[in-house]
Amino acid sequence: MKTFEVPQHYRSSIISTIKIDRKNRDPRKKDFTPTILDFGSVRFLLARHFGFCYGVENAIEIAYKTVEAYPNKRIFFLSEMIHNPHVNADLESKGIQFLMDTKGKQLIGWETLTKEDIVLIPAFGTTIALRAKLEDMGVTTQEFDTTCPFVVKVWNRAAKLGEKQHTILVHGKPTHEETRATFSHSSANAPTLILRNIEEARILAEFILGTKSLEEFDAFFEERYSDNFDPTIHLNKFGVVNQTTMLASETQAIASFVRETMVQKYGEAEIQTHFADTRDTLCYATNDNQQATFGLLKEHADLAIVVGGYNSSNTTHLVELCEEKVPTYFINNAENIFSNTQIEHFNIHEKMVKVTDNFLPEQDVLDIILTSGASCPDALVEEVLQKLLTFFPDTKSVETVLEELVS
Repeated sequence: MKTFEVPQHYRSSIISTIKIDRKNRDPRKKDFTPTILDFGSVRFLLARHFGFCYGVENAIEIAYKTVEAYPNKRIFFLSEMIHNPHVNADLESKGIQFLMDTKGKQLIGWETLTKEDIVLIPAFGTTIALRAKLEDMGVTTQEFDTTCPFVVKVWNRAAKLGEKQHTILVHGKPTHEETRATFSHSSANAPTLILRNIEEARILAEFILGTKSLEEFDAFFEERYSDNFDPTIHLNKFGVVNQTTMLASETQAIASFVRETMVQKYGEAEIQTHFADTRDTLCYATNDNQQATFGLLKEHADLAIVVGGYNSSNTTHLVELCEEKVPTYFINNAENIFSNTQIEHFNIHEKMVKVTDNFLPEQDVLDIILTSGASCPDALVEEVLQKLLTFFPDTKSVETVLEELVS
């Protein structure tokens, strides 16, 4: 796989040593057990896969090369390049400005742009309408498009399904930039509907099977189906794709449920006419990170710390998985750890930052899960590890632990 030129300050010598060692031992990525760093009074369980994915590194490389190549031009991102406040602040310090926020609210007026300006398309991609708007203004985007190739893969799969008259179901968060972009591209080729979760798939099944009146369809799915979608026509043939940062297991569960619904209506012998197998659209990085988290959770742990941006979808799902087993603290960086007794963290259910006291249990040996989302620099994970180490006396040195690991 291609390697990218990512600024060194995003890297971590500790994490890099661990990742290289795991890659050498397991080049085909079949082993999802965690790496255990045993410092004596504290042990860290690091996920087999975490941190920057292909799409994020690609976007960062393009952004930094653009800044370097065009020092005298104004450079904009449509919205946040990735969902990590550290990286976005870093880019702002380089002079890059954001035209919109993550919800699509305008921060800088379109009328201020000129054809001399550079607008970078973020890793999530963008809608057909926004790209056309920029092109109509004379702003070229092709050279400055950081859209993740795995997002484009989803768009291409949806287009092929549309050619065969499938209705596209998009598993995603309706307001997320990637889902908005995928909905736009899919809608250009096929009737398209966004499903947030398996519960909404169950509601859809009631409409498919006729147990719920189609007159209620708009009340349930208002503004989440395309203009070319007619529930009286387009509930007979489906393909499922997803926002690539969703839980892969939930996307598969939705697809399996919709398939079962179509079998119930049309019979197993006719299923290929009414449902397409789309498992090949799942993002490898999202899937690897989630599988690695399942591997983590098979081990004993006292708590978990997940590092990343609070608006990061893939990171949020890692938090959800960890919460099922241990107390889990979702933080931006080491600064959120105030002391050995107090931590500031984001509660994904209440959508608010909270402070928890006595987050580190008092015991002879503490096992801490440590992982991060696909948009989080490894350097931030190392800073968290190093800060936590300061709370434990008489631990082995990092150098000693790494030597023991790679030997």
